[in-house]
Amino acid sequence: MNPPALLLIDIQNALTETGFYGTERNNPDAEEHAGELLSFFRTKGWPIYHVRHDSTNPESPLVPGKPGHEINAHVAPNEGEPVFSKTVNSGFIGTALEATLKAAGITQLVIAGLTTEHCISTTTRMAANLGFENILVSDATAAFDKTDPNGKHYPASLVHEISLATLRDEFAEVLDTQLVLERLA
Repeated sequence: MNPPALLLIDIQNALTETGFYGTERNNPDAEEHAGELLSFFRTKGWPIYHVRHDSTNPESPLVPGKPGHEINAHVAPNEGEPVFSKTVNSGFIGTALEATLKAAGITQLVIAGLTTEHCISTTTRMAANLGFENILVSDATAAFDKTDPNGKHYPASLVHEISLATLRDEFAEVLDTQLVLERLA
């Protein structure tokens, strides 16, 4: 059986800024935890895939060429590590990610990145629907504050926790970095 693959999604400089959405972000150590996972996978020689959001909105800091578009230094790809560029929430839409994973015989994904309520949720759900077994790393993801249509405010920590709860069991096993590293060691 092939080893799991690490899937790092949208860990880009603009998403480390609390002001990107005009709200606060939880889990300021998410990038560091993702970096721990990356180091572990590199040491093992296991497959690593990066997904980057290429915004088509000229006002977005995630437009290619802007500083916010760059992948965060904690998880910067090494030469030879594939980087898939997407323009929507899912890492599978408009990319060769699914075909690449399946051609490599990968059946299990360890997923980390930004943001829990958007691209992590969408990609994790699609991965499960496509037949992948997923481990979602809870402390290597982060969310932003949200406000509902009635003006009620939800802090980032609650958004994060509820997002993880909706993915848990049906779409992914949810574990923290330490448990993932212990299990895979």
